[in-house]
Amino acid sequence: MPEEAKTCAYCGRRMEWRAKWKDCWDEVKFCSERCRRSTGKSDREIEAVMLELLAERAPGATICPSEVARRFFGEDEWRGQMEVVRCAARRLVAKGELEITQKGRVVDPSTAKGPIRLRRRGR
Repeated sequence: MPEEAKTCAYCGRRMEWRAKWKDCWDEVKFCSERCRRSTGKSDREIEAVMLELLAERAPGATICPSEVARRFFGEDEWRGQMEVVRCAARRLVAKGELEITQKGRVVDPSTAKGPIRLRRRGR
C-alpha cells in the first residue's frame, strides 16, 4: 500500500488509497467519477477570481468563499455554487497558494466543516 498522500485534482480533498487502485495508483488523479467528470474551464476561472479578490486585499487579509461565488455566479445563483467554490479553494491549497482558516487558525481543507475563510499562504 502506498504511503504518499494524494489530492483530488477537482475537489482538492485528500484521497485514501483503495485496493481497486493497487495497479494504477500512480495514474489516479480524481477521488470519484463525479470529480473526474466535473473538471472544466470554469474551475480555473473561479480560482482566478479567488486570487484576484485576495490581491485586492491587504497582505494577510482573508475573504469569504461567498464573496467569490457572488462575483463569479451573480447575486441570484451564488448560494447553490458554494461547494464548487470550496473545491476551487481546496485545489489552490493543494497547489500551495492558499490557506483555509477557521477562527483564525489554518485547518485541513479535506475535513473542514462550517464557515471558512481564505487567505494567501504564508501570511
